[in-house]
Amino acid sequence: MMNTLVLKKEEFLFLKDFIYQHIGISLSEQKIYLVQGRLNKRLKELRLDSFKEYCDLLRNDVAQKELSYLSTFISTNVTSFFREGSQWKFLEENLAKITHSKNKKLRIWSAASSTGEEPYSIIMFLYEHLNDVLHWDIKLLATDISTKVLKQAKEGKYKSKAYSQLEARYRAKYFTKVQHSEDEYTIKEMIKKDIVFRIFNLVTGNYKIFAKKKFDIIFCRNVMIYFDKATQSELVKNFYDLLEPGGYLFIGSSEALTDLRKGFKLVSPSIYQKV
Repeated sequence: MMNTLVLKKEEFLFLKDFIYQHIGISLSEQKIYLVQGRLNKRLKELRLDSFKEYCDLLRNDVAQKELSYLSTFISTNVTSFFREGSQWKFLEENLAKITHSKNKKLRIWSAASSTGEEPYSIIMFLYEHLNDVLHWDIKLLATDISTKVLKQAKEGKYKSKAYSQLEARYRAKYFTKVQHSEDEYTIKEMIKKDIVFRIFNLVTGNYKIFAKKKFDIIFCRNVMIYFDKATQSELVKNFYDLLEPGGYLFIGSSEALTDLRKGFKLVSPSIYQKV
């Protein structure tokens, strides 16, 4: 077994700058041991003998394939079905008002979709609470920087522990047991069909690809806590530009726009509306 590799200060400073420039996460110098611990596994997978070799790999990674893996190891992909219960309560109470003028057309963006629990929760919620849902044109864009978590999301397979807290009607209607598996279930196609999964970097991504698209709702929860004010400000501006007038931005319960909320009004804790 390979020993734990030591991350030297100059290597950490390169990684710190690289991560900030490409992922937007701002690391303090006290995080050196956290980075060392999280990336040791990746270096072992790549059979590299030092962090210097890994830094060289990143420098020469023109296609940025390694960037996706790096983001997976550095960020914390903690998610669950119907996370942030108060937000779903708000949606349930206000869904009729949100959708009444949409002419049965709804566009939603799950901007940090991780392993898929968030986008699948959104569609399941609409199937449960939107009147005449089968006659609606619903499209949900689910993006993440990590190819690893997006692959899991597209498959839509979850261990029973992942959805054990779901109400029984959700488990019965929207999941199917995977054949030859004792503890694995998959999201039904009726839910998957409304979701498009794509790689997208919220920090360095080209927002011009959305030029002809506007969203009614954007979910970007528990992402901005990793960013500094400048990165947060730019992200919020992009979200504002991409929302329809009156559209909603959902962020994490531990986040707030505070002085970044230009053009938004707070309508409920961690929920903002474009004005």
